[in-house]
Amino acid sequence: MTNEAKLREYLRRVTVDLHETQNRLRELEVRDREPIAIVSMACRFPGGVDTPEQFWELLAAGGDGVSEIPPDRGWAELLGPQAEHAREGGFIHGAAEFDAGLFGISPREALATDPQQRLLLEVTWDLLERAGIDPLSLSGSQTGVFAGTNGQDYGTLVLGTGDGDIDYLTTGNQAAVISGRVAYTFGFEGPAVTIDTACSSSLVAMHLAAQSLRQGECSLALAGGVTVMAAPGAFVAFGRQQGLAADGRCKSFAASADGTGMSEGVGLVLLERLSDARRNGHEVLAVLRGSAVNQDG
Repeated sequence: MTNEAKLREYLRRVTVDLHETQNRLRELEVRDREPIAIVSMACRFPGGVDTPEQFWELLAAGGDGVSEIPPDRGWAELLGPQAEHAREGGFIHGAAEFDAGLFGISPREALATDPQQRLLLEVTWDLLERAGIDPLSLSGSQTGVFAGTNGQDYGTLVLGTGDGDIDYLTTGNQAAVISGRVAYTFGFEGPAVTIDTACSSSLVAMHLAAQSLRQGECSLALAGGVTVMAAPGAFVAFGRQQGLAADGRCKSFAASADGTGMSEGVGLVLLERLSDARRNGHEVLAVLRGSAVNQDG
């Protein structure tokens, strides 16, 4: 082969390599910018809300989810003289109810397990069913769990009352296990991450889930958050500082504002790359095109 022929062959190979590189870069750019589809939602909120439809009905009707402290919390004895500062809030009624057998958890372990873990398991089941997915069919899949949380006070309550099995307190009350419990129970093999950035925990969880989907770390992602006030410590502290609204309702920027209102809830969305959602025939409820995280302190 002459030098000129060698040069032509070399230039041909370089040209092919450049085209392949450009195509690959284009694919990566498209992947990094691909919209994320919300294909399912599930929740448990104050006001007896157990579904997104019920939540919308409550909002549309101008309803109110604030109520008196549920009697099954047993807070009257724990609050003592502070009770006058802690009468109402946004509570999930029946937060102690749990079908332990459905998730392969013994009654002893269930009693020592934070209600936040228990409720997240139930809402995860609802989330997948609402997407038309058999909750048991994703075992071994690259499904991720990104769960926001803000406080674990159930362990102190269990220790104080003597109820529950102390052997299960470690796994039942660690923040990291909130996401890990869901992944373990359903057999998910994608990332399992618990996030605590206070009031923005669920949004940050959604941001990280979208990033993980775009980077190919998971094919499906559960994102959201859970908060259950198992003990009245926050009520007592805010009450002593006169930081609680007398009627348990926030009145932000109003002349009648007199403090904050404490509330709890569980909310999850099921996320999927938009192209995957369309290919899998999943209903697209909304689309996340971009998100970011700032300094949240």
